[in-house]
Amino acid sequence: MWFKNLQIYRLPAGWDIGLERLEAQLAKKPFHPCGSQDMESRGWLSPLGNEVLVHAVGGQWLVCLGFEHRLLPSAVVKQEADERAEELAEQQGYKLGRKQLKELREQITQELLPRAFTRRRRMYAWIDPVNGWLVIDAASQSKAEDMLEQLRHTLDSFPLTLLRTELSPMSAMADWLAGGEAPEGFTIDQDCELRSVSEDKAAVRYVRHTLEGDEVKGHLEAGKLPTRLALTFDDRVSFVLTEKLEIKRVDFLDIVRDQVDGDADDAEALFNAEFALMTGELVHLLPAVVRALGGELANMAVESQVDSSLAPAPSPAAVTVNDPPF
Repeated sequence: MWFKNLQIYRLPAGWDIGLERLEAQLAKKPFHPCGSQDMESRGWLSPLGNEVLVHAVGGQWLVCLGFEHRLLPSAVVKQEADERAEELAEQQGYKLGRKQLKELREQITQELLPRAFTRRRRMYAWIDPVNGWLVIDAASQSKAEDMLEQLRHTLDSFPLTLLRTELSPMSAMADWLAGGEAPEGFTIDQDCELRSVSEDKAAVRYVRHTLEGDEVKGHLEAGKLPTRLALTFDDRVSFVLTEKLEIKRVDFLDIVRDQVDGDADDAEALFNAEFALMTGELVHLLPAVVRALGGELANMAVESQVDSSLAPAPSPAAVTVNDPPF
Protein backbone atom coordinates (compact mmCIF):
# COMPACT_ATOMS: atom_id res chain seq x y z
CA MET A 1 0.00 0.00 0.00
CA TRP A 2 2.13 2.86 -1.34
CA PHE A 3 0.53 5.96 -2.86
CA LYS A 4 2.06 7.14 -6.14
CA ASN A 5 0.43 10.57 -6.54
CA LEU A 6 -0.87 12.91 -3.86
CA GLN A 7 -3.78 15.29 -4.31
CA ILE A 8 -3.77 17.17 -1.01
CA TYR A 9 -6.78 18.62 0.82
CA ARG A 10 -7.43 20.06 4.23
CA LEU A 11 -10.01 19.02 6.83
CA PRO A 12 -10.96 21.68 9.38
CA ALA A 13 -10.11 21.24 13.05
CA GLY A 14 -13.81 21.12 13.88
CA TRP A 15 -14.57 18.14 11.66
CA ASP A 16 -15.33 15.66 14.42
CA ILE A 17 -16.66 12.58 12.60
CA GLY A 18 -15.61 9.41 14.39
CA LEU A 19 -14.46 6.13 12.92
CA GLU A 20 -17.72 4.30 13.64
CA ARG A 21 -19.82 7.12 12.21
CA LEU A 22 -17.72 7.30 9.06
CA GLU A 23 -18.02 3.53 8.63
CA ALA A 24 -21.80 3.70 9.02
CA GLN A 25 -22.17 6.49 6.47
CA LEU A 26 -19.99 4.76 3.86
CA ALA A 27 -22.03 1.60 4.35
CA LYS A 28 -25.07 3.44 2.97
CA LYS A 29 -23.45 3.60 -0.49
CA PRO A 30 -21.53 0.34 -1.01
CA PHE A 31 -20.18 -0.71 -4.36
CA HIS A 32 -22.43 -2.80 -6.60
CA PRO A 33 -21.56 -4.10 -10.07
CA CYS A 34 -23.17 -2.42 -13.05
CA GLY A 35 -26.73 -3.39 -13.78
CA SER A 36 -27.66 -4.58 -17.26
CA GLN A 37 -28.45 -1.03 -18.40
CA ASP A 38 -25.79 0.87 -16.41
CA MET A 39 -22.78 2.41 -18.10
CA GLU A 40 -21.04 2.97 -14.77
CA SER A 41 -21.32 2.05 -11.12
CA ARG A 42 -19.38 3.34 -8.13
CA GLY A 43 -19.46 2.79 -4.39
CA TRP A 44 -17.36 2.08 -1.32
CA LEU A 45 -15.24 -1.04 -1.03
CA SER A 46 -13.23 -2.50 1.81
CA PRO A 47 -9.54 -1.63 1.32
CA LEU A 48 -8.63 -5.11 2.57
CA GLY A 49 -11.43 -7.04 0.89
CA ASN A 50 -13.27 -7.80 4.13
CA GLU A 51 -16.41 -6.19 5.55
CA VAL A 52 -14.67 -3.11 6.98
CA LEU A 53 -14.99 0.00 4.82
CA VAL A 54 -12.66 2.24 6.85
CA HIS A 55 -9.33 0.56 7.46
CA ALA A 56 -7.65 2.08 10.53
CA VAL A 57 -4.01 1.67 11.50
CA GLY A 58 -2.42 3.76 14.23
CA GLY A 59 -5.12 6.42 14.10
CA GLN A 60 -4.82 6.79 10.31
CA TRP A 61 -7.75 5.84 8.06
CA LEU A 62 -7.90 4.43 4.55
CA VAL A 63 -11.00 4.33 2.35
CA CYS A 64 -11.45 2.85 -1.10
CA LEU A 65 -13.84 3.84 -3.87
CA GLY A 66 -14.66 1.18 -6.45
CA PHE A 67 -15.64 1.87 -10.06
CA GLU A 68 -17.02 -0.36 -12.78
CA HIS A 69 -17.37 0.86 -16.37
CA ARG A 70 -19.01 -0.86 -19.31
CA LEU A 71 -16.80 -0.85 -22.38
CA LEU A 72 -19.10 0.06 -25.24
CA PRO A 73 -17.21 2.23 -27.75
CA SER A 74 -19.30 4.79 -29.61
CA ALA A 75 -17.72 3.56 -32.86
CA VAL A 76 -19.31 0.14 -32.30
CA VAL A 77 -22.74 1.68 -31.74
CA LYS A 78 -22.33 3.89 -34.81
CA GLN A 79 -21.29 1.00 -37.03
CA GLU A 80 -24.28 -1.10 -36.00
CA ALA A 81 -26.61 1.88 -36.38
CA ASP A 82 -25.29 2.68 -39.87
CA GLU A 83 -25.84 -0.91 -41.01
CA ARG A 84 -29.38 -1.01 -39.68
CA ALA A 85 -30.12 2.44 -41.10
CA GLU A 86 -29.15 1.23 -44.57
CA GLU A 87 -31.42 -1.78 -44.24
CA LEU A 88 -34.33 0.37 -43.10
CA ALA A 89 -33.72 2.85 -45.93
CA GLU A 90 -33.97 0.05 -48.49
CA GLN A 91 -37.16 -1.25 -46.93
CA GLN A 92 -38.98 2.09 -46.67
CA GLY A 93 -37.48 3.74 -49.74
CA TYR A 94 -35.95 6.80 -48.03
CA LYS A 95 -33.17 7.56 -45.57
CA LEU A 96 -33.78 7.93 -41.89
CA GLY A 97 -34.00 11.45 -40.49
CA ARG A 98 -31.82 12.83 -37.75
CA LYS A 99 -34.36 12.07 -35.02
CA GLN A 100 -34.82 8.50 -36.25
CA LEU A 101 -31.04 7.94 -36.33
CA LYS A 102 -30.73 9.21 -32.77
CA GLU A 103 -33.50 6.90 -31.57
CA LEU A 104 -31.87 3.99 -33.43
CA ARG A 105 -28.51 4.61 -31.73
CA GLU A 106 -30.20 4.76 -28.33
CA GLN A 107 -32.01 1.49 -29.04
CA ILE A 108 -28.78 -0.22 -30.10
CA THR A 109 -26.98 1.07 -27.01
CA GLN A 110 -29.65 -0.48 -24.78
CA GLU A 111 -29.38 -3.77 -26.70
CA LEU A 112 -25.59 -3.96 -26.52
CA LEU A 113 -25.05 -2.80 -22.93
CA PRO A 114 -25.85 -6.13 -21.24
CA ARG A 115 -23.28 -7.86 -23.47
CA ALA A 116 -20.52 -5.26 -23.06
CA PHE A 117 -17.39 -6.11 -21.10
CA THR A 118 -16.80 -4.29 -17.82
CA ARG A 119 -13.63 -2.90 -16.30
CA ARG A 120 -13.09 -2.25 -12.61
CA ARG A 121 -10.68 0.05 -10.81
CA ARG A 122 -10.09 1.36 -7.31
CA MET A 123 -9.15 4.75 -5.90
CA TYR A 124 -7.80 5.20 -2.39
CA ALA A 125 -7.91 8.12 0.02
CA TRP A 126 -5.97 8.52 3.24
CA ILE A 127 -7.66 10.46 6.03
CA ASP A 128 -5.54 11.82 8.89
CA PRO A 129 -8.14 12.90 11.49
CA VAL A 130 -5.45 14.13 13.90
CA ASN A 131 -3.60 16.52 11.59
CA GLY A 132 -6.50 17.28 9.25
CA TRP A 133 -5.18 15.85 5.99
CA LEU A 134 -7.13 14.14 3.26
CA VAL A 135 -4.89 12.80 0.49
CA ILE A 136 -6.15 11.05 -2.63
CA ASP A 137 -3.93 8.78 -4.70
CA ALA A 138 -4.84 10.23 -8.11
CA ALA A 139 -2.82 11.55 -11.03
CA SER A 140 -4.78 14.81 -11.32
CA GLN A 141 -7.23 17.00 -9.45
CA SER A 142 -9.92 16.20 -12.02
CA LYS A 143 -9.56 12.48 -11.31
CA ALA A 144 -9.55 13.11 -7.56
CA GLU A 145 -12.85 14.93 -7.98
CA ASP A 146 -14.52 11.52 -8.51
CA MET A 147 -13.58 10.62 -4.94
CA LEU A 148 -14.57 14.02 -3.56
CA GLU A 149 -17.93 13.92 -5.30
CA GLN A 150 -18.72 10.52 -3.83
CA LEU A 151 -17.68 11.68 -0.37
CA ARG A 152 -19.97 14.71 -0.67
CA HIS A 153 -22.88 12.48 -1.65
CA THR A 154 -22.14 10.01 1.16
CA LEU A 155 -21.26 12.07 4.22
CA ASP A 156 -23.62 14.30 6.17
CA SER A 157 -20.91 16.94 6.50
CA PHE A 158 -17.79 17.26 4.40
CA PRO A 159 -16.20 20.73 4.85
CA LEU A 160 -13.13 20.16 2.71
CA THR A 161 -10.74 22.83 1.42
CA LEU A 162 -7.85 22.79 -1.01
CA LEU A 163 -4.40 23.28 0.48
CA ARG A 164 -3.11 26.78 -0.23
CA THR A 165 0.32 28.18 0.72
CA GLU A 166 1.75 31.68 1.08
CA LEU A 167 4.18 31.10 -1.79
CA SER A 168 3.06 29.59 -5.06
CA PRO A 169 4.97 26.39 -5.90
CA MET A 170 6.06 27.93 -9.20
CA SER A 171 7.71 30.99 -7.63
CA ALA A 172 9.26 28.94 -4.82
CA MET A 173 10.72 26.38 -7.24
CA ALA A 174 12.14 29.24 -9.35
CA ASP A 175 13.88 30.66 -6.27
CA TRP A 176 15.34 27.27 -5.38
CA LEU A 177 16.69 26.72 -8.87
CA ALA A 178 18.03 30.25 -9.21
CA GLY A 179 19.82 29.99 -5.87
CA GLY A 180 20.97 26.43 -6.49
CA GLU A 181 19.74 25.38 -3.07
CA ALA A 182 16.69 23.46 -1.89
CA PRO A 183 14.81 24.36 1.30
CA GLU A 184 15.84 22.77 4.57
CA GLY A 185 15.39 18.99 4.59
CA PHE A 186 15.14 18.72 0.79
CA THR A 187 17.52 18.10 -2.07
CA ILE A 188 16.96 19.01 -5.71
CA ASP A 189 17.07 16.00 -8.01
CA GLN A 190 17.61 15.84 -11.78
CA ASP A 191 14.15 16.19 -13.33
CA CYS A 192 12.56 19.54 -14.09
CA GLU A 193 10.17 21.23 -16.49
CA LEU A 194 10.31 24.95 -17.26
CA ARG A 195 7.59 26.67 -19.26
CA SER A 196 7.46 30.09 -20.82
CA VAL A 197 4.88 32.54 -19.51
CA SER A 198 4.58 34.09 -22.99
CA GLU A 199 1.90 33.12 -25.48
CA ASP A 200 3.99 30.42 -27.19
CA LYS A 201 4.09 28.39 -23.91
CA ALA A 202 7.34 26.77 -25.03
CA ALA A 203 8.77 24.32 -22.51
CA VAL A 204 12.09 22.69 -21.73
CA ARG A 205 12.23 19.40 -19.88
CA TYR A 206 15.24 17.95 -18.14
CA VAL A 207 15.31 14.25 -17.30
CA ARG A 208 18.17 12.74 -15.30
CA HIS A 209 20.10 15.92 -16.07
CA THR A 210 22.02 18.15 -13.69
CA LEU A 211 20.11 21.32 -12.85
CA GLU A 212 23.12 23.23 -11.60
CA GLY A 213 25.02 25.77 -13.63
CA ASP A 214 24.08 28.55 -16.01
CA GLU A 215 21.82 26.64 -18.42
CA VAL A 216 18.78 26.41 -16.15
CA LYS A 217 19.41 29.91 -14.79
CA GLY A 218 19.45 31.19 -18.36
CA HIS A 219 15.98 29.75 -18.97
CA LEU A 220 14.74 31.38 -15.77
CA GLU A 221 16.21 34.74 -16.82
CA ALA A 222 14.53 34.33 -20.23
CA GLY A 223 11.13 34.16 -18.55
CA LYS A 224 10.54 30.42 -18.18
CA LEU A 225 9.19 29.23 -14.84
CA PRO A 226 9.32 25.74 -13.31
CA THR A 227 6.11 23.74 -13.47
CA ARG A 228 7.65 20.50 -12.17
CA LEU A 229 10.67 19.84 -10.02
CA ALA A 230 11.98 16.55 -8.65
CA LEU A 231 12.95 16.64 -4.98
CA THR A 232 13.95 14.26 -2.22
CA PHE A 233 12.92 14.76 1.40
CA ASP A 234 15.21 13.66 4.23
CA ASP A 235 16.80 11.03 1.95
CA ARG A 236 13.64 8.96 2.48
CA VAL A 237 11.00 10.04 -0.06
CA SER A 238 11.52 11.29 -3.60
CA PHE A 239 8.77 13.00 -5.59
CA VAL A 240 7.91 15.62 -8.18
CA LEU A 241 6.32 18.87 -7.03
CA THR A 242 4.06 20.60 -9.58
CA GLU A 243 2.88 24.17 -9.98
CA LYS A 244 -0.58 23.07 -8.77
CA LEU A 245 0.83 21.82 -5.46
CA GLU A 246 0.44 18.22 -6.54
CA ILE A 247 3.01 15.68 -5.37
CA LYS A 248 3.60 13.13 -8.10
CA ARG A 249 5.79 10.12 -8.77
CA VAL A 250 6.17 9.46 -5.05
CA ASP A 251 8.87 6.89 -4.31
CA PHE A 252 9.53 5.70 -0.79
CA LEU A 253 13.23 4.90 -0.84
CA ASP A 254 14.90 1.72 0.35
CA ILE A 255 15.60 3.13 3.79
CA VAL A 256 11.81 3.16 4.29
CA ARG A 257 10.80 0.06 2.35
CA ASP A 258 13.46 -2.09 3.99
CA GLN A 259 11.58 -1.73 7.26
CA VAL A 260 8.85 -3.98 5.81
CA ASP A 261 9.30 -7.72 5.88
CA GLY A 262 8.44 -8.53 2.27
CA ASP A 263 8.46 -12.27 2.99
CA ALA A 264 5.68 -12.05 5.55
CA ASP A 265 3.03 -14.72 5.06
CA ASP A 266 0.25 -12.61 6.55
CA ALA A 267 -1.04 -10.36 3.74
CA GLU A 268 -3.00 -8.18 6.16
CA ALA A 269 0.04 -7.65 8.38
CA LEU A 270 2.09 -6.67 5.34
CA PHE A 271 -0.63 -4.28 4.16
CA ASN A 272 -0.82 -2.69 7.62
CA ALA A 273 2.94 -2.34 7.89
CA GLU A 274 3.19 -0.60 4.51
CA PHE A 275 0.27 1.70 5.29
CA ALA A 276 1.74 2.63 8.67
CA LEU A 277 5.14 3.36 7.16
CA MET A 278 3.67 5.36 4.30
CA THR A 279 1.48 7.54 6.51
CA GLY A 280 4.32 7.95 9.00
CA GLU A 281 6.50 9.40 6.24
CA LEU A 282 3.75 11.58 4.77
CA VAL A 283 2.88 13.05 8.18
CA HIS A 284 6.40 14.53 8.15
CA LEU A 285 6.62 15.28 4.41
CA LEU A 286 3.43 17.32 4.01
CA PRO A 287 4.16 19.89 6.77
CA ALA A 288 7.73 20.18 5.44
CA VAL A 289 6.42 21.00 1.95
CA VAL A 290 4.05 23.57 3.44
CA ARG A 291 6.91 25.19 5.41
CA ALA A 292 9.06 25.30 2.28
CA LEU A 293 6.25 27.19 0.56
CA GLY A 294 5.96 29.82 3.29
CA GLY A 295 3.27 28.14 5.38
CA GLU A 296 -0.46 27.76 4.85
CA LEU A 297 -2.38 30.71 3.48
CA ALA A 298 -4.38 32.06 6.41
CA ASN A 299 -8.10 32.81 6.14
CA MET A 300 -8.21 31.97 2.46
CA ALA A 301 -10.01 28.61 2.43
CA VAL A 302 -10.87 27.41 -1.04
CA GLU A 303 -13.73 24.99 -1.54
CA SER A 304 -12.77 21.56 -2.79
CA GLN A 305 -14.75 21.89 -5.99
CA VAL A 306 -12.25 22.33 -8.79
CA ASP A 307 -12.78 25.61 -10.61
CA SER A 308 -11.60 26.70 -14.02
CA SER A 309 -8.39 28.17 -12.63
CA LEU A 310 -7.35 24.65 -11.58
CA ALA A 311 -8.11 23.04 -14.92
CA PRO A 312 -5.07 21.50 -16.62
CA ALA A 313 -3.31 23.90 -18.96
CA PRO A 314 -2.96 22.90 -22.62
CA SER A 315 0.22 20.97 -23.30
CA PRO A 316 2.85 23.29 -24.76
CA ALA A 317 5.20 22.49 -27.58
CA ALA A 318 8.26 21.17 -25.77
CA VAL A 319 11.95 20.86 -26.38
CA THR A 320 13.14 17.74 -24.57
CA VAL A 321 16.61 17.64 -23.08
CA ASN A 322 17.97 14.19 -22.40
CA ASP A 323 15.21 11.74 -23.46
CA PRO A 324 12.95 9.97 -22.50
CA PRO A 325 10.32 12.71 -22.04
CA PHE A 326 9.58 13.77 -18.46
